[in-house]
Amino acid sequence: MAEINVVPYIDVMLVLLVIFMVTAPLLYQGVEIDLPQQSAEAMPQQDQEPVIIEVDSEGQTYLNVGETPDEPVSAKALITTITAVRRQRPDVPVLVRGDKNVSYGRVIEVMARLKQAGVPQVGLMTEPPAGER
Repeated sequence: MAEINVVPYIDVMLVLLVIFMVTAPLLYQGVEIDLPQQSAEAMPQQDQEPVIIEVDSEGQTYLNVGETPDEPVSAKALITTITAVRRQRPDVPVLVRGDKNVSYGRVIEVMARLKQAGVPQVGLMTEPPAGER
């Protein structure tokens, strides 16, 4: 009686398993964010002024630190400035204020740049609804 030799199939399965185990972690991309589990409350007043990065509706990035807060900054200048600020004030809060018409991807790009600059936590600024002001 003829029998099927399954040993080569087992070898192929093990090789595929190893390939998937190695490549799966490389496919994960994202920015870790601690989102609140409750309705948003106003942040408590802090001793130091936060660093605020603004993204306007055209995708331009502005930084409230430096001599020219009304001029857009490049990605490289953003990383350099944030790194320098965090060296001097390691506990400074960093907030991102994105226009409601800007693409979600653009805000995530800014947050990824902040991660590159060594910012452990990033806050997202919002405006309360008109009835709650």
